Amino acid sequence: MAYDYDLFVIGAGSGGVRAARLAAMTGARVAVAEADRVGGTCVIRGCVPKKFMVYASEFSHSFADARGFGWDLAEPVFDWTKFLARKDDEIARLSGIYTTNLAKAGADLIHGYAQFVDAHTLKVSGPEGSKTITAAKILVAAGGHVHRPDVEGIEHAITSDEAFHLKALPKSILIVGGGYIAVEFAGIFAGLGVRTTLAYRGDNILRGFDDDVRVHLASEMEKRGVRIILGAAHSKIEKTDAGLVSHFGVTHGSCTDEMIMFATGRRASTGGLNLKAAGVTTNADETVIVDKFSQTAVPHIWAIGDVTGRLNLTPVAIREAVAFVETVYHDRPTAFDHENVPTAVFSQPPVGTVGLSEAEARHKVGKVDIYRARFRPMKVTFVAGHEQTLMKIVVDAKTQRLLGVHIVGPDAPEMIQLAAVAVKMGCTKAQWDDTCALHPTAAEELVTMREKYVPNEVAG
Repeated sequence: MAYDYDLFVIGAGSGGVRAARLAAMTGARVAVAEADRVGGTCVIRGCVPKKFMVYASEFSHSFADARGFGWDLAEPVFDWTKFLARKDDEIARLSGIYTTNLAKAGADLIHGYAQFVDAHTLKVSGPEGSKTITAAKILVAAGGHVHRPDVEGIEHAITSDEAFHLKALPKSILIVGGGYIAVEFAGIFAGLGVRTTLAYRGDNILRGFDDDVRVHLASEMEKRGVRIILGAAHSKIEKTDAGLVSHFGVTHGSCTDEMIMFATGRRASTGGLNLKAAGVTTNADETVIVDKFSQTAVPHIWAIGDVTGRLNLTPVAIREAVAFVETVYHDRPTAFDHENVPTAVFSQPPVGTVGLSEAEARHKVGKVDIYRARFRPMKVTFVAGHEQTLMKIVVDAKTQRLLGVHIVGPDAPEMIQLAAVAVKMGCTKAQWDDTCALHPTAAEELVTMREKYVPNEVAG
């Protein structure tokens, strides 16, 4: 049978665009369906605009530090409207680059929602109506979307999607959640002068991260003015003349804020794809089931990125896209290794981590050696500040191989990228220690920790 395209990609996010470009460059006839702007969550309403907001909010701390270093500054004034306009211009520029790169590679961009009709046929509905397209191979890269929990009064709250386009900053905000997005926006709003509260139903923020990281970050966030309420779950939201009232039940009572933002996770955007018509199987949470080569139960259909629920990070989606093209179009079977992938949380202070947490390492290998340092960086001590940096290394006691590196503090994401190289290569603690320190830096602490850390309860 003759198909309209050799490859049809659903979704023009980071993973979909990379796969489409690389496949088209082999000479394959490729089309990409995207209902929104090209670039996906990361570029349009995710890590890129969020990082711009982090930069903007950090200046409030920089101004305060500057005075400690002798600068005489007038009282700074932040213009939210001016920032938004500049941010939107930059996002439009980046989206345009993605669109241009697709065209240069020879891939067709089709604006609209794609839905399976059968295993080789899709219906694409867009501004110009609907049309049916057939393809020999199909790649699902539809990404994810924000999750709105079933809470009475949820219609009065916003999500991260709306946070990027607020007409004005609120005087106060309650952020619900304890993951990446929640702690990042807490730092953003607090840094921009908004009275900020973070409410999370769990026992501490950043579930799944090393426990020392979780405790340390929560403490440092509170030093920067973020109020954190733990073990708090909404029973309802009430709109009153005084503001939005969050009811948490008997334990935590209620609080009133001008705005409430829910950052309680994301879900795979597979609900409207009609995957069953193609024979593609999913998990209970609607993520697509794939093998290590990103292949679904249907041999000519693959899925990458957040729709698979494996590791929802932009660089991972890109690497999965490259592996897909290597496997399918270059006959070089390639499976991306999802272990020891570094990640950063652009909280304030930021987090950089790679490998296993202490708890995970103890469960996996048994006995581990822990090296930990907590200190005030030079810049902080000079201005008589109280903020501290945390650095922690988890080592296999038997093999002395580095299992995890965790940093909370200024430039943590920049440092963890290179630490990830060592962890990925299987570096030992002796090899790590053999690296000469670079002075004066915070990073030198990483290679000068020689004494094993023993918690008081373990030491007795």
